[in-house]
Amino acid sequence: MALYRLILSLALPVLLARLAWRVLGRREAWADFAERLGGGGRGAGGALWLHAASNGELTSALGLMAALRARRPDLPILVTTNSLTGRALALRTGYAAALAPLDAGWAVARFLARHRPAALVTMEAELWPNRFAACAARGIPILVLGARMSARSARGWARLPGLARRVLALPRLVAPQDAESGTRLVALGLPAARLGPVVNLKAMPALTPPDAAERARLAPLFPRADTILAASTHAGEEALILAAFRAARRARPDLRLILAPRHPARADEVAMAIRAAGLDSSRRSAGGAPGAAPVYLADTLGEMALWYALAGVTIVAGSFTDRGGHTPHEPAAAGSAILHGPDVANFAASYAALDAGGGARACADADALAAALADLADQARQAQMAAAARRILAAEAPDLAPLVAAIEAALDPSERNPERCSA
Repeated sequence: MALYRLILSLALPVLLARLAWRVLGRREAWADFAERLGGGGRGAGGALWLHAASNGELTSALGLMAALRARRPDLPILVTTNSLTGRALALRTGYAAALAPLDAGWAVARFLARHRPAALVTMEAELWPNRFAACAARGIPILVLGARMSARSARGWARLPGLARRVLALPRLVAPQDAESGTRLVALGLPAARLGPVVNLKAMPALTPPDAAERARLAPLFPRADTILAASTHAGEEALILAAFRAARRARPDLRLILAPRHPARADEVAMAIRAAGLDSSRRSAGGAPGAAPVYLADTLGEMALWYALAGVTIVAGSFTDRGGHTPHEPAAAGSAILHGPDVANFAASYAALDAGGGARACADADALAAALADLADQARQAQMAAAARRILAAEAPDLAPLVAAIEAALDPSERNPERCSA
């Protein structure tokens, strides 16, 4: 822990300078800066603090939070995220929300003094040493749900075995996303008695319904059978997807592509890639006319549910790079046929079942992707593929009762015991 704090103290001035530079001259962004320093949001003592990195992690938690609220309707819940898009999603779904404090002791202490949470639930891979230590010192129970520990992350933590053991000794319960993550977490130092049930919360996404009026306005401009969504693309993926789309349009000239980059801040870069591919586009953030060009650059926050609803086919991105692929559960829930690249390590079992059962199709490169787009030419075939995906993924739906019970137990005032939490 001492080494981690030393490294953080050396890096913190640079990080703070970068954050300050980003908000310089933007009055509304200073509030974001304050949140990162632990001063954001309205204090509400006794709340459950739910932390999720961004949209995907938060979406996976929404079903669980709904189940908890059904039992505890008066329980205040404060959501923190690492991203503006995640915070926007939390606000749209009716939660109090703020950007998470930096993992500096003073920022975390400031946040805890302001909000006085009753318990912390953190999602997936969000293991923050100072945050956990500060909660444990104050007797705030910690639960890690849907915990994910990839082989790569485990190798990184293994380089600091003392830090790993100290951090993993602090949660009272860690429920892994898959059995492999559980094995790696125990190997890194998680006490075996605190390893909870395997629960893949991403198998039951709670999609926020799209704006009904906007969906009705756009639907005639994006006929579903001819509309493809490239969902949450990363650098290096757009060129491949655009090449495949351009090739598919030779056979299907009415095709439309909604291109939604994972980070809207990359929109200028993505727009250049579209031009380099020889395609015309219109841009959502600039008020471009939807449907006026074959590519619609969806460079806004919080509208993914709308794009899923409009698209008969979704290309799940993050899978044509080394990022392990994004979730298939959201497009399946929206009734969109699924295409993906070769790297789906984050959801390996789900994609294996989908590919084997006709609920998704793997595409190794641009040529394979173009062929798949040309092949999925009618709505009936798309609907058949989407129905297979829903049927296959329904088998992964988790039992939430043990997690709800664990959260309720952690919220018991008698659990606020520093010695119990810092074991």
